[in-house]
Amino acid sequence: MDRITLTGVTAVGHHGVFDFERREGQPFVVDAVLYLDFAKAAESDDVRDTAHYGEVAQRITEWISGEPLNLIEALAVRIADSLLNEFRLQAVDVTVHKPQAPIEVPFGDVAVSVHRARNNGESPVQGERP
Repeated sequence: MDRITLTGVTAVGHHGVFDFERREGQPFVVDAVLYLDFAKAAESDDVRDTAHYGEVAQRITEWISGEPLNLIEALAVRIADSLLNEFRLQAVDVTVHKPQAPIEVPFGDVAVSVHRARNNGESPVQGERP
């Protein structure tokens, strides 16, 4: 399967279990790997025949800056499901980084990753939304 890799999509979000996280916000960084077949796009040389990564990046930032969630796990699943449902993808990997997480010891990053794939080419395997 062919893939597009989009790394470092960054926006301020208000996700977290603590009141100050929701009040003050912090940066979240998302990486996404989009799995799809490039055959039609390669033949047509038309962006409409692939997943437009500019539009994908925009959708990711909308999720980051949108409705506050307690867990970055929930954010990762919502982003993955959204991308799988809105674009011509066979599968997607999404990693959400929370580099300023309120952790009391020195750390470099905290991140969660999810993988979602279409079942028989139609709907997400997990995390499916109505």
